[in-house]
Amino acid sequence: MERSAFRLPGFPMLLVTLAEVAAFILIAGALTGDAAGWVIAAGIVVFVLLASGFTVVVPNQARVILFFGWYAGTINRPGLQWTLPLSVKRRVSLRVRNFESAKLKVSDADGNPVEIAAVVVWRVVDTAKATLAVDDHLAYVAVQSETAVRHLATSHPYDAHDDGRTSLRDSDAVSEGLTAELRDRVALAGVEVLESRITHLAYAPEIAQAMLARQQATAIVAARYKIVEGAVGMVENALQRLRDQGVVELDEERKAQMIANLMVVLCGDRAVQPIVNVGSLYS
Repeated sequence: MERSAFRLPGFPMLLVTLAEVAAFILIAGALTGDAAGWVIAAGIVVFVLLASGFTVVVPNQARVILFFGWYAGTINRPGLQWTLPLSVKRRVSLRVRNFESAKLKVSDADGNPVEIAAVVVWRVVDTAKATLAVDDHLAYVAVQSETAVRHLATSHPYDAHDDGRTSLRDSDAVSEGLTAELRDRVALAGVEVLESRITHLAYAPEIAQAMLARQQATAIVAARYKIVEGAVGMVENALQRLRDQGVVELDEERKAQMIANLMVVLCGDRAVQPIVNVGSLYS
């Protein structure tokens, strides 16, 4: 787990380092022979130890400190910092990042080949896990994102023909499911998924034309259903008003003929040419 590493403000330590160099130079200047050489050598060693502890941390970045293979902690305070000398300081970005997957060709829950792509918004929240738990957290997020997108596509159909079934075109529900699955997958790497969205969704080219015809047929049937439903209501309302206002009394045969004529007029997809009856109602 991430923890804070030992650190000291960098600029005071920089003054200490410069003072150390000046002190060893003055001491070496006051000595002669081998003693001066030993003082200079000691000054170089101390300078190297002090200088190796400096690190610069920029905003929204962190430094993971490894001291001879031991995780000493993380520094995430920006500025010039001083920490354990002779330590390895790995840089980890804490900025929000986007990963956009390639267009993946998979089979949906109904077995139809589809093309799907997604964008994932994520950031590192645990630098220790991101550095030490996985080999490369960037590659890990990329692989897990594409795996989650493939699993999502195989779990849902492209179009839901049954009520209560979530399809890939239900963007809100699909995005929530993809985000939840990704959070579980990348938690090992100390990564938090903020959001995920489907950016491309289409049938594969080899079945796109057939599926388009199927969608058009479904849309036509749905439109016809609405037209017939509205026409029935209009005919019922017309008969009811004629009966309530006493405009005309129709027997069952004439009523059936009138209903048939009204349904033809209301449900037909072409303009109707009326026939005017100049005789009586029954001839």
